[in-house]
Amino acid sequence: MSEEQTRKAESLVAVVVTHNRLEKLKAVVTRLLESPAAELQAVLVIDNASCDGTGDWLAAYPDPRLLVVTSAENIGGAGGFETGMRLATERFDPDWMVVMDDDARPAPGALAAFHGADKAGCEAIAAAVYFPDGRICEMNRPSRNPFWHGREFFGTLLRGRGGFHIAPDDYRGAGRRVDVSSFVGLFVSRAAFALVGYPDGRLFVYGEDGLFTLGLSKAGGRIRFAPDIAFEHDCSTFQARPGQFRPLWKVYYYHRNLLLLYRMAAGWMFWPALLVVLPKWLLKLRHHPGERAVFLRLLGRAVIDGLRGRRHRPHGEVLALAGDS
Repeated sequence: MSEEQTRKAESLVAVVVTHNRLEKLKAVVTRLLESPAAELQAVLVIDNASCDGTGDWLAAYPDPRLLVVTSAENIGGAGGFETGMRLATERFDPDWMVVMDDDARPAPGALAAFHGADKAGCEAIAAAVYFPDGRICEMNRPSRNPFWHGREFFGTLLRGRGGFHIAPDDYRGAGRRVDVSSFVGLFVSRAAFALVGYPDGRLFVYGEDGLFTLGLSKAGGRIRFAPDIAFEHDCSTFQARPGQFRPLWKVYYYHRNLLLLYRMAAGWMFWPALLVVLPKWLLKLRHHPGERAVFLRLLGRAVIDGLRGRRHRPHGEVLALAGDS
């Protein structure tokens, strides 16, 4: 068997987590199952207790490669990914999994490009993620850990986020090694789970992908950014206004989980880095006129829990902090 045939023989399963976004999910499932079985063995959807008709639509979908697991309650993206990735291993034991949210999908030809890629020496492959209009999706730009690499460290001091995230030119290059990536278009090998286990479902939402991929890199796993594999992400977290969280309860998870990620990334430099990070977070108040007291309450609890390493707070308590019923 040729090297090319060997690559294409590797099995691939997609894991998608959804909650009440049926119209976007339809586009994702349809796009995935346009790929032949030789490219995609199965699609596993974790339905986080949706109540918008998602269950009925999925139940009626005619492709036998679609497997649906419905959670009795919303366990968040993190809980969904942990559940889905564990179940995909148990049911299919694939060579690779590709994970995505319910508003993200492979561009046409992306899965074929993955199978044709040279994956030797890689435990994970990160796709290039774009908005539907073709712009680079900022929230899904892979990065290098600046605390592990001198060039990125000094670049971060000079340019902030641009110093450690991959540059726009990298999207036109041959690919490069990265330390951190998101769960949008991330292809994870069986070997990766052997090194680092599964994502932490207790985090509910945000950061589980960063902690998983950074943990993989820390354990010696290699992640390659592959610009020739493209994904589309129709995301809306900051759709209402740049920098504004919707719904507001996301403030808690975003900042608590980011603290956990920073601690893993920075090591002994975490505490001096915190002196820079916290004032920047407080400046986000300007994006939330009329709800600043609630923002501060959520941010304060996030910082306390993050510093204490508390990874699980019942979602109902977070909603109460945000004033939601």
